Amino acid sequence: MSGARWYHDDRLRYGVGIEDTFIPQEKPGHRKLDEYELTQHYARWEADLELVAASGAEFLRWGVPWYLVEPAPGRFDWTWLDRVAEKMQQLGLRCIVDLMHYGTPPWLDNSFLNAHYPERVAAYARAVAERYQDVWSDFTPLNEPVVNAEWCGQNAAWPPYMSGEDGFVKVTMQLARGMVRTQQEIAAVHPEAVFVHVDAGFRYEGETSPVSREFLEERRFVALDLITGRVADESVLGAWLRSHGVSPAELQWFRDNAVTPDVIGINYYPHFTTARLEKGVMTPVRSGAAGLRDLVELYSARYGGPLAITETSLVGTPDEKLEWLRDSVAELTALRTEGHDLVGYTWFPFFTLVDWLYRFDHKQPDEWFREFGLVDLVRGADQGLERVPNAAFAAFRELAAGR
Repeated sequence: MSGARWYHDDRLRYGVGIEDTFIPQEKPGHRKLDEYELTQHYARWEADLELVAASGAEFLRWGVPWYLVEPAPGRFDWTWLDRVAEKMQQLGLRCIVDLMHYGTPPWLDNSFLNAHYPERVAAYARAVAERYQDVWSDFTPLNEPVVNAEWCGQNAAWPPYMSGEDGFVKVTMQLARGMVRTQQEIAAVHPEAVFVHVDAGFRYEGETSPVSREFLEERRFVALDLITGRVADESVLGAWLRSHGVSPAELQWFRDNAVTPDVIGINYYPHFTTARLEKGVMTPVRSGAAGLRDLVELYSARYGGPLAITETSLVGTPDEKLEWLRDSVAELTALRTEGHDLVGYTWFPFFTLVDWLYRFDHKQPDEWFREFGLVDLVRGADQGLERVPNAAFAAFRELAAGR
């Protein structure tokens, strides 16, 4: 849906998102993780989009499965995507297109460490933006870069299976280059494009070890600071990156090619965004609306606005979901009254997701269902996953309608 800069109209818009993690690479002990496949979205996408529209959501965060759309380098199959884009247009849904939600195609050797990754991802993004420029105008170049770097570069859980701080830095630098090149290439073919950069909102409590809390509270901003050209050679982040082999010339490249997000998205989950790190073990700490406020104030002070909450939800009873929906919206309303430029609220995911830990065992997907959504997935006798709206669905619809 093309159109004016929607985030300038001084409204808080309500949206939802469909979980879209794609890790197609397999190896012993690590099976394929494709959330669309596991939740039967590929089979039920049309009804899912109609349900999104019925929720009253004005926008949808939804991702393109790069590995399926570009099955070989430079060869695109638009068949399914054409139908999805047409349906979104018919329903009047503004799609904030997730171009990169963690996984790369199997043909890209060594995944993010491939020397050609930044240009490959940018070329794919350009092709998507050019083909659908009359339908889609809003793009997220890469979702949650720090989470991506942790799982792919620090914890060796996803390709390219790097570990430690050295791996984290190597992956982060490639992700950030790809984000810059993606925004540049989309802007070249779609001058009216809106860029919504999405960060995971890390928070920490207490003293941390072996990494200091003070450093972790800087590191969470590393990707966004890089792409916006904010990392000086002698800053905390600059010195840390250089200690892991990043050259002054590489940091200068980001300053010379700095891009500006139109909207900065913050992802916040009240039950696990805040954590305590002790002896290398991260323990989630519940933080509620106070943690949401803290992050909005931090991002607002560091980057300005506009800002959006691009993911929030929780696993709990219907009453607990209703309580978080009302508490989080009330906190954002207060923050807007105080002058923070908040333009969007996204319940994410819209329906049940399959926990990423599914990838590492042989249990059935149902055993890894996590009921974050406004809609629950219920397995029928025919093995189909029925979509069943819960009590929070109706409450969300009332909020989105302004009632």
